[in-house]
Amino acid sequence: MPKDTHDLLSMGEVTRRSGFAASAIRFYEAEGLIAAHRSGGGHRTFERSVLRRLAFIRAATNIGLTLEEVRAELACLPAERTPTRADWQRISRHWRRRLDDQIRALEKLRDGLDSCIGCGCLSLQRCAFSNPDDVLAKDGSGAAYLPVALRREHPARRGVSRS
Repeated sequence: MPKDTHDLLSMGEVTRRSGFAASAIRFYEAEGLIAAHRSGGGHRTFERSVLRRLAFIRAATNIGLTLEEVRAELACLPAERTPTRADWQRISRHWRRRLDDQIRALEKLRDGLDSCIGCGCLSLQRCAFSNPDDVLAKDGSGAAYLPVALRREHPARRGVSRS
């Protein structure tokens, strides 16, 4: 149970303050990324520190961390107290390499966007040089020339077998 019930936020307050829809908050609770308490009437209430966790989730997903990666990072945070600046800095160090890789990949994409996005489609004259006779088709689907950091599988495709 929370230490001070005056410091609890309602679902409406959390959605307003965090910018997340109530459905997203319920999803993150069901996934164990945030915790809620129940009032006597069964309504969800949240400790104020949930706002930091939700901000972390937004930032992490915006840079491409998967739900599993977010869960692993949040598991490093102390459950018995509000995370400190040092706690957040320790976690954010893990992001630096990933962000640097994404920045390089996005710059490469930006610099080549006018001529080709690396899809192997043969729709542009340049593709006849980059991918003659569509030889990249043997390597599977997707944008073969797109930098690896930008080729993560779309969540809707996870678990779908490819034949």
